Amino acid sequence: MDAVINRPLSIGRVALTVQDLDRVSSFYQDVVGFRLLASDAVSVQLGTGSKMLLELRHDSQARWRSARDAGLYHVAFLLPSRSDLGCFYQHAQSRRLNVRTSDHAVSESVYFVDPEGNGIELCADRRSSDWKWDDGTVEMTIDWLNIDSLLESAAGREWRGLPEGTVVGHLNLQVGDLSAAEAFYAGVLGFDITCRLPGASFFASGGYHHHIATNVWNSNGAAVRPSPVTGLADIEVVAASEAVLDAVRSRVASQGGSARVTVRDPWGTSITLTVAG
Repeated sequence: MDAVINRPLSIGRVALTVQDLDRVSSFYQDVVGFRLLASDAVSVQLGTGSKMLLELRHDSQARWRSARDAGLYHVAFLLPSRSDLGCFYQHAQSRRLNVRTSDHAVSESVYFVDPEGNGIELCADRRSSDWKWDDGTVEMTIDWLNIDSLLESAAGREWRGLPEGTVVGHLNLQVGDLSAAEAFYAGVLGFDITCRLPGASFFASGGYHHHIATNVWNSNGAAVRPSPVTGLADIEVVAASEAVLDAVRSRVASQGGSARVTVRDPWGTSITLTVAG
């Protein structure tokens, strides 16, 4: 878990625009196991303990997102341990949740979607000492997950909701062009390019495998996302210090943008820059 936090840049919380706030909020609480932190007529804040990880923003007039739009592919919530992931998989089976799984060499993952089609990943990292690096590039795979081994790791525990210590591990974004994505997420925000796979580029800060991924699997050539639209509303990128944040602002300004706390990627995705508190 320490491999994703205390990095120069990391992901704080994610905001989604939804049409049916009650239904989506109930899903994240009852099925996934988020804790309700705050709510009003137009928004819900969810997380673990007192830490907000997900904000749902209601907009009944928002256009339903297309699968080919730029925006969210999935948001990954990183669990503290493999045992936690095994517990969730058991829970998902008992709830008849439609899931798929994958072994990425650096991590193991369970994937599903929320009631409005937003992709969700719950994952657990392998030990960082087991990650395989070659000249700044980490080996990542898309392989079958050993379900029997994962279930054994649960050791008979029951799922009791997202455990304390869960964080937003990474986001995978649909974009229209990988070169433009690399120019923005590496060249402007300052993430390192850690892996390239067919149709996808991966970015991280401080030696993590990835905090951001971008892909064109469904969205090649996508233009700026129209607004209002359901799906991804905002990403919080957390800088470890004011100096790191100032460096990002300087790069944004050098590209002709405004060095404000909120910037947008080439497809209109909102990114809020904050400093770790």
